[in-house]
Amino acid sequence: MNVTFQCGRYRLPLDPRQSRPLVMGILNVTPDSFSDGGRFNYLESALGHAEQMIADGVDIIDIGGESTRPGAQVLSVAEELRRVLPVVFALRDCGKPLSVDTCKPEVMHEVLAAGADMINDINGFRSDGALRAIKDSDAALCIMHMQNEPGTMQQNPHYDDVVAEVTAFLHQRVDAIAAEGIAPQRMCVDPGFGFGKTMEHNLALLRRVGDIQQSLGLPLLAGLSRKSTLGVITGRPVEQRMAASVAAALVAAERGARIVRVHDVAQTVDALKVWFAVGQPATVQGQQQK
Repeated sequence: MNVTFQCGRYRLPLDPRQSRPLVMGILNVTPDSFSDGGRFNYLESALGHAEQMIADGVDIIDIGGESTRPGAQVLSVAEELRRVLPVVFALRDCGKPLSVDTCKPEVMHEVLAAGADMINDINGFRSDGALRAIKDSDAALCIMHMQNEPGTMQQNPHYDDVVAEVTAFLHQRVDAIAAEGIAPQRMCVDPGFGFGKTMEHNLALLRRVGDIQQSLGLPLLAGLSRKSTLGVITGRPVEQRMAASVAAALVAAERGARIVRVHDVAQTVDALKVWFAVGQPATVQGQQQK
């Protein structure tokens, strides 16, 4: 696996011997996201939240204008752009790479022109025109697995072998994307926790994060923050899942994930710093002596 991740204007470290996993902070500008819907759907509050994430040590800011919660309705291109573009324009010089969470090629094209550094596509860049929209840029691609679509994905999801099937899907998409001339340094993969999976499927994937990442030879992004699986395990409602989310991020990191996508940036960054320090005492001691 490469030791740096090409993310538009930025080169981000991936070497587990040198740095903790990257933290992608979630910035939803939607009225109906499952966790923080409506809180950051006005530009001023969205920018304030982004500034706080930067202060908290975020590595990538992931901007989403369309909810992908189970049962979500599809948004028009025009409305998604109305929500997302002002945030991209306002943050493009913030010093952190900007990811946009979208599966629409038209949105990809516009946000990349506006200054986005990464496209996070729950549909794995399968839409007609998606790869054309991104191939000639320097932007990173997050390639995710999802069974069915947000409106139906949680209606009795089934796999004979969830790890094998998700891994095979990701291999197929990575090969198709590479065939378009897109370098592996620009790619990361996401097994799609919660996207057409039961709790048992999610836990099986989490246990095998390292195997999936090694099989693909690309950094794996784990997005478990505040998801329903954590609610089932803990019995907590979505607004009380911070501790469980941090624990899930640590488990993913321990299993090898190089990027974690989270709502609670400060808490996750601090936890990963401690985890990394314990695993790398010589590096930490060297830093303390400087």
